Amino acid sequence: MIKRIIKKRNHFNSSLFVMLSVAMFFGCDSDETQQVTTFNNITLAQEFDTAGSLDPNIWNYDLGNGSDIGLPGWGNNELQNYTDRPENVVIEDGMLKITARQESFEGSAYTSARIQTKGKFQQKYGRFEARIQLPWGQGLWPAFWMLGDDNEGTEIWPQIGEIDIMENRGQEPTIINGSVHGPGYSAGNAVTKAFELDGDRFDTGFHVFGIEWSEDYINYYVDDVLYNQIRRSDVPGEWVFDDEFFIILNVAVGGNYVGSPNAQTVFPQEMLVDYIRVYSAD
Repeated sequence: MIKRIIKKRNHFNSSLFVMLSVAMFFGCDSDETQQVTTFNNITLAQEFDTAGSLDPNIWNYDLGNGSDIGLPGWGNNELQNYTDRPENVVIEDGMLKITARQESFEGSAYTSARIQTKGKFQQKYGRFEARIQLPWGQGLWPAFWMLGDDNEGTEIWPQIGEIDIMENRGQEPTIINGSVHGPGYSAGNAVTKAFELDGDRFDTGFHVFGIEWSEDYINYYVDDVLYNQIRRSDVPGEWVFDDEFFIILNVAVGGNYVGSPNAQTVFPQEMLVDYIRVYSAD
């Protein structure tokens, strides 16, 4: 049974990102030393204080239903069409809002948004975190995740690697998962672990989702609770997390992971992002 370790931080002061190694149980019969790296240099701060559109120097929009890149349904049987309209993605009230809507749009029954930083902000190793309030309902799939650089198109998924900092089934408002995907451990065979809130829900308030990623491991956090560590030795294939990765945020509708919305799913639904911050160790 894993013993949870709580780390207290002031998220507005990167100089406090200091942690020595702490003890943690990874099994009932043995103790191991928990590796934790100090990340104290901020490299990206998206506070979403200025109303309007996203900063084009940082963000790209993924558009459509994936058919134009040969992945209809974005490869997961998703039902939405992603747009860059303010109805689906906008900064207002001091936060980023990604809104999933039930509406007919270019052949799809739903719209939403997916934004990413490919080619504009990419980083190898560090702490990546965001303060988010999730949507709720059957068939909603909000995520805060990362993909590896494809080295100018010479590599494809899952060889490029995927780090899911947070993904949620909208019908499970108390549970999120943190995962990695790579060659031999992708899709339904990803290396993953769930975190469940006690007496709270992810759709009724903001929570901080983060990873600390170093050369040989990735630590997963919710509100500074360390709930999992995935080490190089834990993956049943090649460790593909030694390259630059870029950030993605989206709310999918439907898909293999969550199933389709039902009559009880209320639209529109919003994912609210208070901030995104990234730190490096030097």
